[in-house]
Amino acid sequence: RIRVAIVGLGIGRMHVLAFAELRDRYRVVAVCDTDAERAAEVAGWLNDVRAVTDPEEIWAADDIDVVSICTPPALHRAQVEAALRAGKDVICEKPLVGSVRQVDELAALEVETGHQVMPVFQYRFGNGLQKLKWLVDQDVTGRPYVANVDMAWLRGDDYYATDWRGRWETELGGVVLTHAVHALDMLMQILGPPSAVWARLATLVNDIETEDSAAITLRWSYGALATVSATLGSAQEITRHRFTFENLSAESGTDPYYSSFEPWVFTPIEEHAEKIQAALDDFVPGKEDYIGQFERYADSRAAGTPPPVQLADARQALELVTALYISDREHREVSLPLP
Repeated sequence: RIRVAIVGLGIGRMHVLAFAELRDRYRVVAVCDTDAERAAEVAGWLNDVRAVTDPEEIWAADDIDVVSICTPPALHRAQVEAALRAGKDVICEKPLVGSVRQVDELAALEVETGHQVMPVFQYRFGNGLQKLKWLVDQDVTGRPYVANVDMAWLRGDDYYATDWRGRWETELGGVVLTHAVHALDMLMQILGPPSAVWARLATLVNDIETEDSAAITLRWSYGALATVSATLGSAQEITRHRFTFENLSAESGTDPYYSSFEPWVFTPIEEHAEKIQAALDDFVPGKEDYIGQFERYADSRAAGTPPPVQLADARQALELVTALYISDREHREVSLPLP
């Protein structure tokens, strides 16, 4: 089994539970949080797990293969490097780091140390989104025309009471980086990276430094268009993706945190219905969310193949987010890839 430690027990608790579900593939050796009581509580969820408060103990341990880093964003760059140099492979929560340049630095460290970094993009592995990707890969959807993405969540004073949130220096960005990045990654899973973006960003809901609302348009070199809206001020929380292709339309459910899961509605043009249904009948569902990503990661380690999410994927997402910030600040369309 892969011996794993989790550093940071906010969202890291979700990692602990996912690894526990995959106990035939993973063994949680240690958990780490600066809050000793929290570390002890989470360690008690499983048997024979060390609770520590200093990440240095994790880097130095000789019984850990993989470190899962779930700390505040501004800590990621230094902690990923420390783990790599200590001979560990790394799983890291989003946002991986604060710039495209830092992703490239981590890519160089992978080569230097011989160890891997897997960014977390667990939304990719919902079976609804995977089903649409399967149809695209089977070449039955026809040309993409338009996509519409709505991300409306609610984050208020309680959320931003945590001192590192809502600040450029510590959270590294606002709604487009820390919340909508998953919705944007899902969009690129289906349509690929866009060739140009235009963004309007605003701080409308909360008294914070970073943006909490966004209206975005994207276009692709082959002609497709998309709109994305995002806010952290919605009483009704939803996430929804809708894709219009030449041969079908596809629409997700609206669960804010599981919109990539089934059910998705696929509506074919009548003359293509039989071919599309035949392709859907051949789709094989897999495990979803964190469990789905971590299972595929275990498979890749066993096979000696690249992880299911790689640094290039995080780079693509951060490059898009960077373009959105440039567009808003300079009031112009920004072309991709960035020079």
